[in-house]
Amino acid sequence: TAAPAGRGGSGCPWVFCGGDEALRDRRARILSRGLPKQKPIEGVKQVVVLASGKGGVGKSTTAVNIALALAANDSTKEVGLLDADIYGPSIPKMMNLKGNPELTPKNLMRPLKNYGITCMSMGFLIEETAPVVWRGLMVMSAVEKLLRQVDWGQLDYLVIDMPPGTGDVQLSVSQNIPIAGAVIISTPQDVALLDARKGAEMFRKVHVPVLGLVQNMSVFQCPKCKHETHIFGANGVRDLAKTLGLDFLGKNIEMILFLKKILVACVREALTEIWNCIILDYSDSVQI
Repeated sequence: TAAPAGRGGSGCPWVFCGGDEALRDRRARILSRGLPKQKPIEGVKQVVVLASGKGGVGKSTTAVNIALALAANDSTKEVGLLDADIYGPSIPKMMNLKGNPELTPKNLMRPLKNYGITCMSMGFLIEETAPVVWRGLMVMSAVEKLLRQVDWGQLDYLVIDMPPGTGDVQLSVSQNIPIAGAVIISTPQDVALLDARKGAEMFRKVHVPVLGLVQNMSVFQCPKCKHETHIFGANGVRDLAKTLGLDFLGKNIEMILFLKKILVACVREALTEIWNCIILDYSDSVQI
């Protein structure tokens, strides 16, 4: 029996279930309607996003250290760091920065700077202990302002620390600005790997290249005997990268006690102390 007219010729009663090329093209056009055109951030050459499916896996720590490693690899390069986690900004604490951005004559916010890294965060605009109780549209407006209403100057790299998950912020950033690539951070236990996989698949769907996966908290080293223990497993992220056909960027980012100093105290001495242990371990992961 011939298929009903207007139903794609497949016998399916629903127009979008048709398998012919014309229907697929039509669906693609409909789905693409309303999507904003990507517009580069003025003065920024390349954008790299650091993402994780689950919170608490060390994404912000990795973002900070990758920004520092990029600057350390080539002192002629200007590096910026954007904290896109509106609800839980942590970059001000990690970069030992306080204060409010000044406004330029063009009414743009001037980022704060420390350790040679130009930084911007929602944390500079609110009290440290104040919660951000906003609906999605307000969050999206804030992200847009952090991207477009900041005087970034001339940056070779802008590292964006994404919030965990695969929500509005990730979608908006991916659709609004050209991104050189995304790096997915995960710890090696199964529950974190499940969400890391979702994060990688999300970036693929929005056509953002996934540069690879990084395994954080690979090893705990006893401060007394130096024995190393794989608390969360040894090769979970490496195996996931292989499954997804992605590059595994490294797992030599150790969960050592020195890390607590930079997260809690955020002093220059702590940064210097862990430089060889942590920062340089990221150097192999930041080739863009």
